[in-house]
Amino acid sequence: MNPFTRGWKFNLVGAMGMVVQLVSLALLDRWTGGHYLCATAAAIELALLHNFVWHLLYTWRDRHDNSAILSQMVRFHLSNGLVSMLGNLALMPLLVHEARVPLSVSNSIAILCCSLVNFCLGNNWAFAAREHATRG
Repeated sequence: MNPFTRGWKFNLVGAMGMVVQLVSLALLDRWTGGHYLCATAAAIELALLHNFVWHLLYTWRDRHDNSAILSQMVRFHLSNGLVSMLGNLALMPLLVHEARVPLSVSNSIAILCCSLVNFCLGNNWAFAAREHATRG
């Protein structure tokens, strides 16, 4: 699949994941009494799980291998998860407290800032094409 098509699929899944994360953040922020960083971390994890399934079945379905699902999930969390968690948790206090940007707008900005790095990591590591050994 060409990178342009895969990029569009990645962005479609990312947009759905962004909705999952923003809705989860709004609900969790209410339930945690305004502890928005804890709510952000939990919302990121929900979006990560959502995105992993969709990327596995849609974005990188040509690289789907049942024997590799667990290792792909670990790589996805170590790459996209780490970038999303660190990026969001670093940017959110700056945007919310320093710039006084509303919570959902701050989270949207943080998500978008991490997206290009996440695509590169997903394409080149988490869902990297597996080389199949040739039999001779």
